[in-house]
Amino acid sequence: MPPPRFAASERLHLSIPATSRALARLRRAMNDPILVRAGRGMAPTPFALRTAPRVRSLLDEAAALISAEGADNIAELERTFTIRINDGVAATLAATAVEATSAAAPGVILRFVAEGNESTEALRDGSIDLDIGAGENTAPDIHSASLYRERVVGIVRADSPLGRHRRPTPAQLCRHPHVSVSRRGRVRGPLDEALESRGLQRHVAAVVPTYPVAAFLVSSTHYLGLVPQRLAEQYGTSLGIRWFPIAVPLPEIDVRLSWHARLDADPAQRWLRDTIRSAFDNSDPAVS
Repeated sequence: MPPPRFAASERLHLSIPATSRALARLRRAMNDPILVRAGRGMAPTPFALRTAPRVRSLLDEAAALISAEGADNIAELERTFTIRINDGVAATLAATAVEATSAAAPGVILRFVAEGNESTEALRDGSIDLDIGAGENTAPDIHSASLYRERVVGIVRADSPLGRHRRPTPAQLCRHPHVSVSRRGRVRGPLDEALESRGLQRHVAAVVPTYPVAAFLVSSTHYLGLVPQRLAEQYGTSLGIRWFPIAVPLPEIDVRLSWHARLDADPAQRWLRDTIRSAFDNSDPAVS
C-alpha cells in the first residue's frame, strides 16, 4: 500500500515534494493542519471535514466553467463519469449507455461502480456523478428523473414444463420451487402477499443478491425466478430460459437517474443525462 502522501500526489498528478508544498501553503492560508497523522495514514481535521462540501462545490463550479468552454464540441470531450448502478440494471443498461455516449464522444469513459448502499453522500461529495437505480430519493439537494419503468416477469429453464404455458396460473407457480432476489437476504416479497391473498403459498428454495445471479441459477436448475423483463428478453435465449407474465399484480420497477443539485447546470453532466435518457426513449421499453 503506497504511503498517504504518495497516493495523494498520484491523484493530483504532482510530485511528492510539490504535494507537500501545496499542503503547507494550504495549512498556512487556512490556519489549520488540514490533515494529521492517524496510525499509518492521514485523517482530516474537523475544520477540513466541515469545509469539504463547500470546497467540493466550488471546485465543481470551476469545472463547470471550464467545461462550458468546450460544451459546443462534445465530440472532443475527454472526461470520466462515475456511475453507481446495481447489477440488475447494469446488465441491461450499461451497453446501451456506453454505445450512446461513445458514438457522440469517443473520449468519454463511463466508470460503473456497484452499489454498496443507497447513501446520497457519494453524490454530495463527488465520489459518483450519477446514481441509477430503483426508487426515488427525497433529499432536497438530490435531483432525479425517471429513466424507464418495467415489470417483473417469471423465468424458467427452456425445458421446464412451466415454460409451455403462456401465462401460468398462480396455483401453477406454487408447484415449483422459487429463487428469490434480495440484497438483504429477505425471503418474502410482493409475490408472497399476492399469493396469500388467494390462499396460496410458494416455496422459496434459494435467495440470491441480484437478478443476473437468479437468471444463471434458473438456467441450470428446475427453479422458477422473477427478473425484470428487459433482462429476460435480452439474455433469455443465450441462457436457455423462457419468460412469461406473472398472473398476479406486482409493482413495476421505476428506474431513475439521480444527481446532486450542484451538477444540474454543468454542460457535460447535462449532456450525459440527456444522452442516456434519449437512448432509452429510442429503444423498445419493456413497459410503455
